[in-house]
Amino acid sequence: MPRRSQRHPTLASLAADLGVSRTTVSNAYNHPEQLSAELRERILAAAVARGYQGPDPAARSLRTKRTGAIGVVLTEDLTYAFEDRASVDFLAGVAEATAGTQTSLTLIPVGPDATSPTSPVAAAVVDGFLVYSVAEGDPYLSAAQGRGLPVVVCGQPGDVAGADFVGIDDRTAIAPAARALVDAGHRRVGVLAIRLLAEPTSGAVDLDQLDRAALHIQRDRIRGVLDELAAAGVDPATVPVVTRHINDPRNAYDAAHELLEAHPGITAVACTTDSMAFGVLDYARDHGIDVPGELSVTGFDGVSRALETGLTTVVQPNVEKGKVAARLLADAVDARLSDHAREHERVVLDTTFAPGATVAAPRKGTA
Repeated sequence: MPRRSQRHPTLASLAADLGVSRTTVSNAYNHPEQLSAELRERILAAAVARGYQGPDPAARSLRTKRTGAIGVVLTEDLTYAFEDRASVDFLAGVAEATAGTQTSLTLIPVGPDATSPTSPVAAAVVDGFLVYSVAEGDPYLSAAQGRGLPVVVCGQPGDVAGADFVGIDDRTAIAPAARALVDAGHRRVGVLAIRLLAEPTSGAVDLDQLDRAALHIQRDRIRGVLDELAAAGVDPATVPVVTRHINDPRNAYDAAHELLEAHPGITAVACTTDSMAFGVLDYARDHGIDVPGELSVTGFDGVSRALETGLTTVVQPNVEKGKVAARLLADAVDARLSDHAREHERVVLDTTFAPGATVAAPRKGTA
């Protein structure tokens, strides 16, 4: 005779075996502070012995109206979240803020060229969304808001109705880096930036394209550089600006090659990200260009590699940005579930300038 399979343990069967209520077993997992340490340990030990792994998360979600997860919408490939240091720092801040809250992170990488906004965002089982740096009118942002769940926009767009915001004043923040170049005597300056337009566009951009840029972070950083150059008597229309749609080391290196080959008289490059600055530094190393003796370079973000190698850069608080974003979303989720009215918040964080060692006066006769 075949043996009957053992009944799968449940919260109710465990409670019956122990002679306690189902609520008591549930509290051992969800509200341990309501039980004595001895009783909780007895319940958990019995659960392990019987193969019971805890209350069913789906049932708990239906009861509490919480999934215990927040969605992070990234309009980059998933590898970007683990390779781009600024993104890593942001996610570290989110993780730190949610530590101990039984909240998990669901990464939703829709990619820079994705065209189906409904499936990844609509299918996400989350309590709310952190939307990380997307273009104005981005369909994934619209899809997130269409879910009726709380949304926090991180970085851009800067003014989304019905959503909280955390970011920096990019145009003002980059000014010290550009001013360092001007003060050193540079007037022949080029700019490298990452994606400006929602549609795939890489290469040189002019002021008209800058004015219609859908991604205001890069637009404002470029404008911040042009502001400082204009104040020093440089016509912004004469400043070469090169962008890349994809932000990775290969594209940063290629952008540096394009800019410096097309404009050999440039004495300095102002980059809107540290990742772009690394591309310039790598290109300069491979082509025997001395930094800062022959070419000055500035970055933006203040990631660990930049600070460790002495890159002149602007340091933005990426970890703090993640913490604030997570806090805003937690507040919004709590307010929604308790039906409490809540004003949306807009938080603008401060940045600092790291002088570094990659800016020097241009060689005589090259300024």
